[in-house]
Amino acid sequence: MKRLLLSAVIMAAFSTAQATDQPGFSTERLSATVKTLSSDAFEGRGPATPAETKTIDYVVAQMKAAGLQPGGDLKDGNRGWTQAVPLRRSAIVGTPVLRLALGDQHEKVTQGEQIAIRAPMNGSTEVAIRNAPLVFVGYGVKAPERNWDDFKGVDLHGKIAVVLINDPDFETGHGDFGGKAMTYYGRWTYKFEEAARQGALGLLVIHETAPASYGWATVKNSNINAMFDIVRDKPAAVHPELEGWIQRDLAVQMFSHAGLDFDALKRQAQTRDFKPVTLKDESLSAHFKVDSQVITSHNIVGRVEGSKRPDQTVIYSAHWDHLGVGAPDASGDRIYNGAVDNATGTAALIEMGRAFAQGPRPERTVVFLNVTAEEKGLLGSEYYAANPLYPLATTVGVLNMDALDPHGPARNFTISGSAKLGLLDDLIAEAKKHDISYTADPKPEAGYFFRSDHFSFAKRGVPAVSFGSGNDWIDGGLAAGKAAEDDYTAKRYHQPADQWEADWSFTGMARDLQVLHDVGSDLANSDQWPDWSKDSEFRSIRDASSAERK
Repeated sequence: MKRLLLSAVIMAAFSTAQATDQPGFSTERLSATVKTLSSDAFEGRGPATPAETKTIDYVVAQMKAAGLQPGGDLKDGNRGWTQAVPLRRSAIVGTPVLRLALGDQHEKVTQGEQIAIRAPMNGSTEVAIRNAPLVFVGYGVKAPERNWDDFKGVDLHGKIAVVLINDPDFETGHGDFGGKAMTYYGRWTYKFEEAARQGALGLLVIHETAPASYGWATVKNSNINAMFDIVRDKPAAVHPELEGWIQRDLAVQMFSHAGLDFDALKRQAQTRDFKPVTLKDESLSAHFKVDSQVITSHNIVGRVEGSKRPDQTVIYSAHWDHLGVGAPDASGDRIYNGAVDNATGTAALIEMGRAFAQGPRPERTVVFLNVTAEEKGLLGSEYYAANPLYPLATTVGVLNMDALDPHGPARNFTISGSAKLGLLDDLIAEAKKHDISYTADPKPEAGYFFRSDHFSFAKRGVPAVSFGSGNDWIDGGLAAGKAAEDDYTAKRYHQPADQWEADWSFTGMARDLQVLHDVGSDLANSDQWPDWSKDSEFRSIRDASSAERK
């Protein structure tokens, strides 16, 4: 009864806000959109599947009903509702044959259980690796500005590198990489890229739940399905032939057989004196066919054109895709519905578009960008940022919405990562008007800053943040918020159980969208240009285009 009474109070307060001249965000529409997009009929919204067409048709219909105008590719002088995104799609055909040689012993390793091999992204139609030596290269980091080199001249040609996940500072919380907060060097995407630059035949990341910030189920479900990448002129420059993950227990077994202590070597790898270590008399063989082809996926784009400065753009973004149909869970469910991740963000984007389309026309153009292939490595946003429909130099800022909390409101909010920029200052100031405080990313070691679509813009200098729902719930406090977050990460994130639930109130989302709307509206009706802090690594990139904003 207490929860029901409190929810009634919250809803009454929200209804009062709707009665003012501020836009209203409908909890009923949010719920209905999430329910529809995450239903089995949409088959997990996998890019380049029939579900993509169904998703685009639905979202475009919702954007039209909201009053938005098409903001996508130009054709014959008119914009359509989508931006074509060419991608390379690669999938392992059948079950890969994977064997680990430990001296005279040859052990079969099982895809999805001990190892998760990704389909190669270099255009190969077959992988045939025989007895490739294994070399442990610590965290797989080469950072000259930190006087750090885990490779130290090792020749990795024809060999498979084995690396730890996250940064060297993760275990101790202090060192050359900023302590607990993950740098880009800690991301698995960087580690694959660096292995390619070092000439490695392959790279295996040792999975551990704490430094990865998710369990093996997430690794498996995210890596053994079809893989996607943007179409590259030289894919081998950023992708070794073999990319994958291994369970910690398998790594410990491998190290032990080579006469090495896993934990002792991990401690050595946390120092700049570490040197690569060959796993003596150990090798990996892999053989499998690959279905590799170039396909076209799509970003969905709506807009409200500015009345005074239409060439200046404020972007709201969210990704529409999820993992599609994949390996069954314990109950046999194979559809990865993606209700929270990211039907919530897509529903929020549509509602935000409605608020701007049905309100006073903004002075700057506001774009509502629903990107594809986020789950495949931020590819839709990466393609947009590399091929922008609206110039990045005159893009005021990006407010990204990814995996919002569908429960009740919280006393706080956060963003992905710990970047310092004027856009965050604007969010903090606006949230304060709603009695919402800012809480810094509670898990900076998880590297969330590099795991959502705003990063594709940030690394090109555009001020960009990814909004995160708070965890200090009005109904239940930090205990309730943290319990829900932990439950989601363990049981639902990138798993079939991420499904719409009838008891979700969406009152927290509706309240948070008001804050996000007001920040975007202030930007869209002013001549201000938020920037990065002076010590930000993205400041100089933005400054280079400053003349275009005068």
